[in-house]
Amino acid sequence: MTAVTDQPVSPAVRRSAELEQRIALDPSGFRVLSGDRPTGALHLGHYFGTLRNRVRLQDLGVDVFVLIADYQVLTDRDVAERLSEHVEGLLLDYLAIGIDPARTTVFNHSAVPALNQLLLPFLSLVSVAELGRNPTVKDEIAHSRQAAVSGLMYTYPVHQAADILFCKGNLVPVGQDQLPHLEVTRTIARRFNERYGAVFPEPDALLSAAPLLLGTDGTKMSKSRHNSVALGASEDETARLIKGATTDADRHITYDPETRPGVSSLVLLAALCLDRAPHAVAEEIGDGGAAALKRTVTEAVNATMAPIRARRAEYARDMGQVRDILRAGNERANAVAEATLDEVREAMGMFR
Repeated sequence: MTAVTDQPVSPAVRRSAELEQRIALDPSGFRVLSGDRPTGALHLGHYFGTLRNRVRLQDLGVDVFVLIADYQVLTDRDVAERLSEHVEGLLLDYLAIGIDPARTTVFNHSAVPALNQLLLPFLSLVSVAELGRNPTVKDEIAHSRQAAVSGLMYTYPVHQAADILFCKGNLVPVGQDQLPHLEVTRTIARRFNERYGAVFPEPDALLSAAPLLLGTDGTKMSKSRHNSVALGASEDETARLIKGATTDADRHITYDPETRPGVSSLVLLAALCLDRAPHAVAEEIGDGGAAALKRTVTEAVNATMAPIRARRAEYARDMGQVRDILRAGNERANAVAEATLDEVREAMGMFR
């Protein structure tokens, strides 16, 4: 049941609801682009935040492209450390959660030259001032791990536009904070079409309703903060990490994200795994305290992750097959990117 609220519904939320209805009626009319930077292990926040949704869209019949954004690792880092290891880890996680390479195209930036070549004409369609004003870029700069901010940081939204438009993606699952990036993509598509002729769709945002899971230290769950439970973690490691999670001194367990963020995040995690309402989970634990809460969470997470861990281990036994899956995805992405680049060259009147 949806809670009654006096808060107005934003246009983006209304549009997302309309898009969900259209997807249900005609999933083949949509192409989704989503992805991750290979900077470390994917964790439970990724799983409940984005990964499950990709599988859902794939299973509905949407044409899904999943990007391993290896070039964009350098956006906020001076070097790309352990890159091949992280790429293979992402591949294993994708396959383990149910990404089907027969229905979803998994590829990586550096293997698709035509995609990256779109960055040049796209950069001509936006001003330096527009890129500098982008709130997401400002936030990335504020949290950058680089000794100095590189030019790639400012071109990051334009590179993302190339990621989306190379395959003519018309649907991008994003959180509210990523809307400014998507607006850059829409602007580039519109300006290109106005200047050179209709080539690109203006992609829509499919707003994520993903819940916010905090890390084990009570702050934002993040690979770089070492406060997450990785999808590839063992049962024992998962139990150890959850046991050390931040709670509070109140023994009675309630779900109140505003005043009890650590406890509520654990309750929410158990609820997501158990497919139950958070308040119901909290009520059941009641006066059991943090120990009972953590025991419930541990059991729920380990039960949910068990089949995923089993599939991950099975795929890991044959990394040659896993690499072949990426090669096949790269081949398809290359074919799509080359066809799009040919259209762009023709529209721009370039000699070929």
